[in-house]
Amino acid sequence: MQTRFLDCSNEVSEIRDPPSGRLVWLGDDLSESDWLIDITDDALNEITSLAAFIQDNPLPMLQRRVDDVAIPACQRLISMMKSILDDGVGFAVLDRLPVDEYPVETLVEIYWILGQFIGRPVAQKWNGQMIYDVRDTGEEYSYGVRGSHTTVELGFHTDNAFARMVPDYVGLLCRIPAKSGGVSRFCSLYSVHQRMMLRYPELLARLYQPMLFDRQKEHRENAEPVCLAPYFSWRGDRLFARANSSLVRKGYEVSGETMDNALGEALDAIDEVSTAKDLWFEAPLQRGQIQYLNNHEVGHYRSEFEDFDEPERKRHLFRLWHREAGSASYDGRYLP
Repeated sequence: MQTRFLDCSNEVSEIRDPPSGRLVWLGDDLSESDWLIDITDDALNEITSLAAFIQDNPLPMLQRRVDDVAIPACQRLISMMKSILDDGVGFAVLDRLPVDEYPVETLVEIYWILGQFIGRPVAQKWNGQMIYDVRDTGEEYSYGVRGSHTTVELGFHTDNAFARMVPDYVGLLCRIPAKSGGVSRFCSLYSVHQRMMLRYPELLARLYQPMLFDRQKEHRENAEPVCLAPYFSWRGDRLFARANSSLVRKGYEVSGETMDNALGEALDAIDEVSTAKDLWFEAPLQRGQIQYLNNHEVGHYRSEFEDFDEPERKRHLFRLWHREAGSASYDGRYLP
């Protein structure tokens, strides 16, 4: 039977040299000032007022628009974050929201509003879920079970690499960190690309050609189970990466197709390059911090973690995806 796939092969582009500048970095190049933003007293005062307003003026969850509130100090801070995502090192952390002062529902609404300064929130699951709970559900990591619902190590990747329309930015608000582990690491995909070009140019060329990605059952019933797309491509002068070698390997397993030798070697090579310690920068996410990253140009990693036994103390993060192209639905489709 012929493999059915979501065809994103039109993204294929010519191989290019990465640009110079802040987008290309190694771990030792960075200092805290490159990515950490301290929350100001003015912003904290606005958040206090915003929390009171939310509680005094109920609405269904996630119906509030950023245009309905005046929080200029918060807007300046999130604008600084977005500038770092677009023209700086590609990831940023806001330190931090006073999470112990508000009910969880109010905290989520505050995060929802702040995130709109980054861009339009979009669905993170086929069912339209807009805020995603990142926590261990006790499920075993397997086909159709996202790693974010387990305690396993999540290697170098970009979010939703198999999607019709990949999110531009990924945000996380840490409500409760793990007992141990769950550490965040980041790397510049420009630097990864540059090293592949120097060490494995022929294998890099294979990563510019289409390959199959497992869609993790995140699609309508009986839809194509895999996506056909290149790992690396360019949009103008910006790199566009669908970085997730494990989902490519799974894509060939799910489809029953045989992976060509060049692709297998290319995936091994990029796994080797991306785990080099000098490429990574480690920034553990702490309680109350908001972390954002550029999901096309920065790869991220989460170490395996151990949770507390008490349910109320288990690791819990809230995630947002943002994308301007397409509709806000998971697949980004408009009515034809």
